[in-house]
Amino acid sequence: MLIIDAVHLREINMPLAFPFETSFGLTTTRRILLVEIESGGLTAWGECVAGEHPYFSDECIDTAWIVTEKELAPRLVGKEIVGGGSCPELFRQVRGHRMAKAALENAVWELEAQKKRVPLARLLGGTRSVIPCGVSIGIQPSPAALLETIAKELEAGYQRIKLKCKPGWDTKIFEAVRARWPEILLSCDANSAYRIADIDHIAEWDRFKLLMIEQPLWYDDFYFHSMLQKRLETAICLDESIRNRRDALAAIDMESCRILNIKVGRVGGFSEAIAVHNVAAERGIPVWCGGMLETGIGRAHNIALSSLENFSLPGDVSASARYWAEDIIEPEVTVSAKGEIAVPRGIGCGFAVRRDRIEALTVRRQTLRAASRVTA
Repeated sequence: MLIIDAVHLREINMPLAFPFETSFGLTTTRRILLVEIESGGLTAWGECVAGEHPYFSDECIDTAWIVTEKELAPRLVGKEIVGGGSCPELFRQVRGHRMAKAALENAVWELEAQKKRVPLARLLGGTRSVIPCGVSIGIQPSPAALLETIAKELEAGYQRIKLKCKPGWDTKIFEAVRARWPEILLSCDANSAYRIADIDHIAEWDRFKLLMIEQPLWYDDFYFHSMLQKRLETAICLDESIRNRRDALAAIDMESCRILNIKVGRVGGFSEAIAVHNVAAERGIPVWCGGMLETGIGRAHNIALSSLENFSLPGDVSASARYWAEDIIEPEVTVSAKGEIAVPRGIGCGFAVRRDRIEALTVRRQTLRAASRVTA
């Protein structure tokens, strides 16, 4: 059993090593909510992946902070719980706010792994010793800059290249990439930038032999994706539409996609991520782990999740240096020349948190304890 003694909230402001552009806009600095949970002398961290604005989802860091402080953390502090799997029931009364919930739940799973003295990956049910890695490349200033970036990532060993796309940055870009690299494993991600009126335009992309087209239509849609999938030879992958196991079942049964992206924050934590993984495996649908510009804390959790058996496609879990000049964990996440990350074998997540680095980046903090709340 775990008794939760305290929950600490921190906001850190962390500049990206390189700007990252999607159909939502350009990101140069991340405001990130970190949670630290204490239990019986043990400490574990979680990361809320909500963005600065409610663009990817209806959450943002400011709503996540309020809900965590006022609703979620008070349901944890002072409680005696079995482990991470207890969190969904504790948080059940709070609707939505899955990214806020995930930050706390994932930290509790990490505490459980520490107490049981096992690797987090093993506690989650992981079986892989290494995970295959792809890379997500944002919209670039020019096609030439994109080709240069792809060449660099291929040289680094990444097994799959994913291109962010939007109307006006799609077909001609794919043509240029395929002209130079006819055989690489290539996919694209629209982040819901297209509509059903674009169906003929998207259908033309079959000629590029893409591994998948990720979330081309509305962020909350299954029906129109099902219509589009019937027109395509290329697999659709759903991301934003999949919030839980029930969504995954609906999408699979409606034939809205042939691949699923699992983001642990988007589905509310490890418990639901495992449930989505399992139902996809039962239905023969491959999955992979998506990224949300995480620091090393969230990246370590993605590595552990990606060790589960049905994560059979290269995910967006890549090296720390692709995003950060200096990460907040040590050692930093690195990718081998084969495009793989080794799954840590040590107790817990396998990475140490750099408190000095986090302290230097912290702009606000809050502590909730079992007996009373203290503002540091």
